[in-house]
Amino acid sequence: MSGRFARLRLPFRSYVSSFLMAGMMIALAKGAVFPARAQADIMSQLNAIVEQSSAELAVQINLSGRQRMLTQKMSKEAFLVALGVDPEENRQNAARTAALFERTLKGLMQGDEALKLAPAPNEKILAQLKKVEGLWRRFKPLIEKVAAGDVSRPVLERIAKENLPLLAEMNKAVKLFEKAAGTDTAELALVINLSGRQRMLTQKMTKEYLLVALKIEPEKNRQNLARTMALFETTLKGLKDGNDILPPTKDPKIRAQLDKVFSLWGQFKPLLSRPATPENLKAIARLNLPLLAEMNRAVKMYEESW
Repeated sequence: MSGRFARLRLPFRSYVSSFLMAGMMIALAKGAVFPARAQADIMSQLNAIVEQSSAELAVQINLSGRQRMLTQKMSKEAFLVALGVDPEENRQNAARTAALFERTLKGLMQGDEALKLAPAPNEKILAQLKKVEGLWRRFKPLIEKVAAGDVSRPVLERIAKENLPLLAEMNKAVKLFEKAAGTDTAELALVINLSGRQRMLTQKMTKEYLLVALKIEPEKNRQNLARTMALFETTLKGLKDGNDILPPTKDPKIRAQLDKVFSLWGQFKPLLSRPATPENLKAIARLNLPLLAEMNRAVKMYEESW
């Protein structure tokens, strides 16, 4: 870890070390004996615990943030099926996205070794995830219907309506994970959260374009699309060079990765202003995925810099 973020972890680790040293001094006053090597071993082990705990929380923020994206991705895939864009592939994609959402939700609550997820760190986060689970029970059957080939208007309109509360409650869970980082790592936790939100915005803006094409609240979704595009662009600039909320990224590798995202955004953005012709729908369906993938790589780099 280098640059500004390298300094974020040090106060917390110093605090832990001081706390542990104070504990050893109390033990010594009571007659306990700690050889120098034993003291070094204790400090090494406890610093490893701090390191592990920080790494676990970084993964939780990343993957809870990814859940936001998955709510939008499966909705987008349902609407692509309805519009006849690679319908068989997108039925399968929607089913896979739903399965990943469900597995990750369980992992965030109970832990999942393969996903490197520790169980929810406190009862408040667990309660929020249970709210998400309740909404998911209502939303999942809609995606299952699309995966089975049902793209009737009532199903599509329910997806258009019910994906938003699912997204909102999942976003509250992400913020709780971010808050769990505490003040010493709050800045990097915020960066992982907002870079992760960028993944969601790639899917949300695609979904909103498709809703306009489907004539589902078209004027409302045009306005939503414009706001989502503006937020994506503002946040991307903030991640690279800083703004009132975000610190600038100093790590040259992450900056280079953000440049890749900028390049793809320059290609994708104009498509969202064009009419929903079959050619443009296919172009949007194709290009939103590399934009998502490269943004995801940036998030992973932030996570690994913790």
